Formats: sequence, C-alpha cells, structure tokens
Amino acid sequence: MTSFLGQWLSTGRNLLRAEGRILIPLLIAAVALLAFFKFASEVMEGATMAFDSWLLVALRNPADPSVPIGPEWLNAAMLDITALGGVAGLTILTMVVVGYLLVARKAAMAVFLAGAVIGGASLGTLLKLGFHRARPELVAHLVQVSTTSFPSGHAVNSAVVYLTLGALLARTHSEPHVRFYLLSVAALLTLAIGCSRVYLGVHWPSDVLAGWIIGATWALLCSLVARNLQNQHRIELPTQQSAQ
Repeated sequence: MTSFLGQWLSTGRNLLRAEGRILIPLLIAAVALLAFFKFASEVMEGATMAFDSWLLVALRNPADPSVPIGPEWLNAAMLDITALGGVAGLTILTMVVVGYLLVARKAAMAVFLAGAVIGGASLGTLLKLGFHRARPELVAHLVQVSTTSFPSGHAVNSAVVYLTLGALLARTHSEPHVRFYLLSVAALLTLAIGCSRVYLGVHWPSDVLAGWIIGATWALLCSLVARNLQNQHRIELPTQQSAQ
C-alpha cells in the first residue's frame, strides 16, 4: 500500500511538473498579450506622448536637435547595431541557420524555424498596418525609414529571431551557465537594437517597448511549441538527425 501510494504521488508530481512547463509559459504569454493591447490603447490615446517626446529630445544636443548626444563613435556604433535588426541582416542570418539545419539533417527543425521567423515578421507587419502610427518628427531621422511606427519592426523582428535562436541553442546544452549566456546574449542584442532605433530618432520609445513585448511573446510561444513537438518526435531533438 505504501509503495503504491509513493508511486501515485511520484506520478502526480511528474504530471504537475510537466503541465507547469506548458501552463506557466502560456500564462506569461497571455498576460503579455493583454499588456500589449492595453499599452497600445494608451499609446493611441496619446497617454505616452509626453514621455516619448521627452526621451527623444533628451537624446539630442540642446543647441542642435539634428545632432545626437555623445561622441561620433557612439552614433556610428548605433548605426551598426541597428543594422543587426534590419530585414536584410535578419534574413541572411535566418537563411544561414536554416541552411545549417538542413545540412545537419534536421529538416523539420529548419522548416519550423523558418515558419517561426516568417510568422513573427508577418505579425509585426500586420500590427503596423493596423495601428498606422506616424513616425516621430520632433528630431531629425539619422537613418531612412518608410513604414509606419507602431510597433517597431526592428524590435519585433530582432526579438523573434535572436530570442528564438537563443532558446533553441540553449536546448542543445544542459549546463545552466551556458544556457544563461546564450539567452543573455540574445536578450542584450534585442535590447540594444531597440534602443538604437530611439537614439537614431526613427521610433518613439513606446514603439520599441511594444515591439519587444510582441517579439518576446512570439519567441516564447515558438519555444514552447518547439519543445512539445520535440517531445512528440515531430521535429528533431537538438542532438538528433531526421530519419533517412
């Protein structure tokens, strides 16, 4: 009787642990989405305009708003950093990783990654079209832009690509410090790219924050789906090749 009870309790704990690994990320994603739409409503009503305007102006020379604060190398660095979140750079990176997965005989994972990136980018584009917020005109744009402002496409797409790749790479290692490093690098790249858009004057700060929320939520959901598909053997595990 004692042995049976112990086995039953152990099974119950394992089920709760397994369900928790699914339910907790889903709960976080649901809260993040609700927060995004609440935040978007505030943005569209102008509630963030005072802070948005203040930060954009604070990042410029008071004597000449066309000149950003800081040394010239900082401006050059921001231009380089923002390029890491551009369509061309992220497309090339995604194609390289997808190509590697195909060469490594992880075809299902390659298709999943391509779909995750395309889906996230499409979501960001649809949101831009839906909200149709104008770009800031308070300060001079230091890079050329042609699309609408909310949410920031660079913030969305960099979060989708770098956070998804970071999560998938972290799955290939069991050491906590290696996982932490990979996820930290992905997060720092995403944050730096978003900040560069505000520094360069092409986005309101609220555009970038909204982009981070959407991109990170999408990456979280993709990571959860990938884990479940791997557990069901529908896409390859990190160390497993697809069947011949």
